[in-house]
Amino acid sequence: MNEERIMHAPSKPVIGVLLITTPRFHDLGKETEHGVFHARKTKEADHLINALSEFSRPVFQGVVYTREDLTLAMSHFEAEKVDMVFACFLSWSDDYAWIRFLRDMKPVPTLFASLVRDSLGFPDSLTEDRFVEFLSAGSLVGMLEASGSASRFNRPMMKRTIGTHDQVMETCRSFALAAALRTKLKQMNFGLLPSLNEVMWSTYVDPYSFFMRVGPELRFLSLVSLQQEIEALDATVIEKTMKQLQERYTVDANVEIDTFRASVAASIALENLSRKQGVEVLVLNDVDSVLLRTIGLRPGFTPCPGTEDVLVVPEGDIGGALSVYVLKYLSQQAVQFIEPFHIDYERDVFEGGHAGPNDYTDPEGVTVIARDERFAKTDYRYAGAPFAWHVIKAGEKTMLHISERDGRYIMVCSVVDALETEHHLAGYSHGLFKPRKPCLDFFQELMDIGVTQHFAIVQGNHLAELEAFANIMNFTFHRI
Repeated sequence: MNEERIMHAPSKPVIGVLLITTPRFHDLGKETEHGVFHARKTKEADHLINALSEFSRPVFQGVVYTREDLTLAMSHFEAEKVDMVFACFLSWSDDYAWIRFLRDMKPVPTLFASLVRDSLGFPDSLTEDRFVEFLSAGSLVGMLEASGSASRFNRPMMKRTIGTHDQVMETCRSFALAAALRTKLKQMNFGLLPSLNEVMWSTYVDPYSFFMRVGPELRFLSLVSLQQEIEALDATVIEKTMKQLQERYTVDANVEIDTFRASVAASIALENLSRKQGVEVLVLNDVDSVLLRTIGLRPGFTPCPGTEDVLVVPEGDIGGALSVYVLKYLSQQAVQFIEPFHIDYERDVFEGGHAGPNDYTDPEGVTVIARDERFAKTDYRYAGAPFAWHVIKAGEKTMLHISERDGRYIMVCSVVDALETEHHLAGYSHGLFKPRKPCLDFFQELMDIGVTQHFAIVQGNHLAELEAFANIMNFTFHRI
């Protein structure tokens, strides 16, 4: 049977929580209305941990007062393999703990935050209780002192932010998701089948640099292995998948059953081969002439029904595949792979989409099983083999490009609006888009930055997470 294989939602980011204050104030305020200083700090810490727990798994050993507290906290962070550290001064503090953190903590994404109270909490410092609260509220002193040391050490992957509790938590949520994505990329494998695209050199990346600067290992898969996977398939699995597709989507009248079966079989085989090789993202050069001659078609139905644990991205573009995976991880939604086709100058919109494998499973988009008209008149064995012809649903979208230039990765992203449209570009899954500025200005900026033609696009606005990810990864970041 065709076992369901789902890409599970990522685990909550693991955040090491570093809350620093001074031992000098530790026992101030005994028998006052709001209690001793250290009890007030414990209450603040509990509030922060509860808030962080809503979107992460906090690792917290208690408020740091001493060098020994810091050593214990860092040891715990490393033992728990935290994705990031949330660092915050709860008042003024001696800086011996902070400078040791800056010097001794292994490189890890760090959000250096300063919290501003929604309400100050005291009118003056004329009583002991209010004086202790005045000291307790003095986090600006600690933050400003710490900021100089942070600049001296200039640790990589550090972001600084100041705001109210809710504002800082929202910044931390985005930063934590980006930090967890960094961890995930270092644990996974991309696959390339069978090669980079020799007619699109601008999409090339250095595999060694990709491993060093992004994280995934690149595994090279062969057409022979794919052919063997196709031949090994159980016919009942193919028929079951075909039936699932026929029940969910309209099938054009000109689709031939034999080519439909062959396209489904090749799609299943692609995913099976990827799993056997430990590959989560397969970069398929689907226009490779040897693939088209050997397999006789380009597979048109990934992800197969009941699966979403393997992403298949066309045209041998590793940077494009990374764009798709990044948006998939951040959004947990279906992500389409597109290239802008043309500007409709009169309406100030552009059309974009792509042929070949693409995620067609968004229930709010519209999918038809249709003949691949681009290859319908070729002499390939399964000429015109069908694919999932998808129209992208209307709504706010995040559009992302990633490529390599001079050994460094560039990210370009924007929010655009997808507009209502119908199937009308034969052979290409597609959509109609309107940028938040005139199309000519939008594409002038892309032209001046220097990109490739490939983008990933997904529902919603994910710019905050993308900017955090670019900063963590030391990618050049452009927002249009």
